[in-house]
Amino acid sequence: QVQLVESGGGLVQAGDSLRLSCAASRVTFVRYYMGWFRQPPGKERQFVGKIAWIDGRTSYADSVKGRFTISRDIAKDTVYLQMSSVKPEDTAVYYCAAAGDNRRFDYWGQGTQVTVSS
Repeated sequence: QVQLVESGGGLVQAGDSLRLSCAASRVTFVRYYMGWFRQPPGKERQFVGKIAWIDGRTSYADSVKGRFTISRDIAKDTVYLQMSSVKPEDTAVYYCAAAGDNRRFDYWGQGTQVTVSS
């Protein structure tokens, strides 16, 4: 069974940087995307960005474009979310997810909390 484990969350101040990691294991399918999502308090889960596992192409939500960067380390089977110039509205539980050939994010981690103070 696929395991995705996020780490790196915490409490930071507005304007700071933070890097989240998502380590994958037991991946038995052809992975197409790895993605990051977030769920702010009292709100629905939101798409943050994704990376194509094969060629590293990335795409982002408008709300984080230019501030967040997704990268991957194939050898470590890990995907990263580098967050810069964070804002209080970035406060959320951040989840990583994996998508196979169907391009659907069917596999999810347990989430890591990021809190940005003003």
